[in-house]
Amino acid sequence: MLQMNGYQAKRSQYVQDAVLSATPAGLLTMLYDRLLLDLARAGAAQEAGEWTQASENLLHAQDIVGELMSSLRTDIWDGAAGLLSLYTYVRQTLVEANTRRDRAKTAECAEILEPLRQAWHEAARAGHTQPTGQTPAFQQGQDAPRSLGVLGVG
Repeated sequence: MLQMNGYQAKRSQYVQDAVLSATPAGLLTMLYDRLLLDLARAGAAQEAGEWTQASENLLHAQDIVGELMSSLRTDIWDGAAGLLSLYTYVRQTLVEANTRRDRAKTAECAEILEPLRQAWHEAARAGHTQPTGQTPAFQQGQDAPRSLGVLGVG
């Protein structure tokens, strides 16, 4: 097993500290940022014909969407079912993007998710726990998403 060099170890510690000290809205912005980064990397890899790299990024994106789905509080917000449906569609489309090596499907997911990412960033900057018309994936006082490993922590 390779050992992390000093830079990698410090970066890993920084990410872990940032995640563990983040507000719920801050965690969501981190998840969405990483999700869109994965999609950008996957799209670039698909365009270059680097299918292994594309697959790794698409699988990681699926993990993040799964985390968003599993932590969604459908019991406290009427609109949660709609957001869950959107997440379900995106996750299925990511599977298709991967199995069919379809760059257009990867781009479609990014187009769907970017407005949500922007909304969470706006809400976090404003100090709100939820953007208008959205629900937080988890509430203050509730555990953060179960597997913060999707952000490189855990």
